[in-house]
Amino acid sequence: MTTTEPRYLRPGRLVRALHFDPIVAFLVRRGVNVWGSRVLSVRGRKSGEMRSTPVNLMTFEGEQYLVAPRGHTQWVRNLRAAGEGELRLGKRVQRFTAVELADEVKPALLRAYLKRWAFEVGAFFEGVNAKSSEEDLLRAAPGHPIFRLSIVD
Repeated sequence: MTTTEPRYLRPGRLVRALHFDPIVAFLVRRGVNVWGSRVLSVRGRKSGEMRSTPVNLMTFEGEQYLVAPRGHTQWVRNLRAAGEGELRLGKRVQRFTAVELADEVKPALLRAYLKRWAFEVGAFFEGVNAKSSEEDLLRAAPGHPIFRLSIVD
């Protein structure tokens, strides 16, 4: 990246027109596990109100992670400020605390994330995929925040 602005890819017209996020959120709230999706709820950093969005919960080497394929989104900014949130699948709610990871530890996590969800989010990684070199994944790392979760319930 040559700009100092954090990377963020807004949803395209097709995604906005088809409203995929509300559909996934609807299913997940009813207990349907859509490829590991959960509804993330985090307190808004400005409003103080709970904000919710569907996310892909990734388990890697026994730990749970949230990866932001679109970059520095509102949920990322809110999670940074709050440091905690909730994940919902049906009636099951898991409270967690989150730690944002440094870029140098992200390549293996990005590779695992892309192996699992490339069909859904691959376009947001601008040519980087699960078979990309370690160096390419490291170059992409600053544009994709990753949080390690610790479940508190």
